[in-house]
Amino acid sequence: MATYAGVDLGATNIRAVVGDETGRVVASRRTGTPQGPNGITVTEAVLDALRGAADEADVDPTRIAAVGIGSIGPLDLAEGAIDNPANLPDTIDRIPLTGPVGELVDSDEIYLHNDTTAGVIGERFYSDRNPDDMIYLTISSGIGAGVCVDGNVIGGWDGNAGEVGHMTVDPNGFMTCGCGVDGHWEAYCSGNNIFRYAQRLHDEDPVDTSMPMESADFSSADVFAHAEEGDEFAEHVLDQMSRWNVIAVANMTDSYAPLVIYVGGAVTLNNPDRVLDPLRERLDDVVFGNVPDVQLTTLGDDVVVKGALASAMTGGTGDRSRVR
Repeated sequence: MATYAGVDLGATNIRAVVGDETGRVVASRRTGTPQGPNGITVTEAVLDALRGAADEADVDPTRIAAVGIGSIGPLDLAEGAIDNPANLPDTIDRIPLTGPVGELVDSDEIYLHNDTTAGVIGERFYSDRNPDDMIYLTISSGIGAGVCVDGNVIGGWDGNAGEVGHMTVDPNGFMTCGCGVDGHWEAYCSGNNIFRYAQRLHDEDPVDTSMPMESADFSSADVFAHAEEGDEFAEHVLDQMSRWNVIAVANMTDSYAPLVIYVGGAVTLNNPDRVLDPLRERLDDVVFGNVPDVQLTTLGDDVVVKGALASAMTGGTGDRSRVR
């Protein structure tokens, strides 16, 4: 029986899994992502997590046929590395991955993707439909997407396709994104910015609200919680958030014609009705062609690591007919 592995390399945690030829996870190992002193330290943590998962599965690492990796970026696919990761300390300038992982498992079958591309591969593989045209969208601390068109997973020449959070949704540029550009989707609707958007709207029009606008602990979760309690200003903020979400998802729909969009990420998983219902209700009014089926991710927090495992099994495609 063939054995495969998947790795989810995030800014906070690393998770490695070992799975069988059906995609069933048989062992898992999680560890914190080192914050220094350099990228090699992160590489070693990835290798340790893989060794740990292999030990738990009672499998010699050299018996692992292929490994998929879903990672924070930006990627350098030509070198199989992460180059100056945005969400790790500046001392971590480069994280080698495919070479060291290939040496550990004694295989050239190492597939590196950004995390949302791994997500679309996972959703495709584990979906009942195994669709050829689909999007995996994550709305979390940031916003990104993995896209599959005509059965082809879109990675881009450097592996960094899918940075949809940096699409301009507001040409007036009311909010500035963390990247420094005004009007990006992520500046309004990501977990890191919904509460900042609320503060900016309140600065413009300081209406009564029960939200702790001046508190150092004020967060995006507070906006959702106060809306549930009937706060009118919190409701207004979320209605505006939904407006930007609809514009951005309509742009993706008109660009890629997906049959289904799976949506995940912490903002969505914690508030599925608030995120998904407006998309389902309003997309038909603004989409030119087919309106996709908008669904909550089927894989929850496992979407990246399971996508990495599915990538290893299917040569980076998520196509179940290509399991080797």
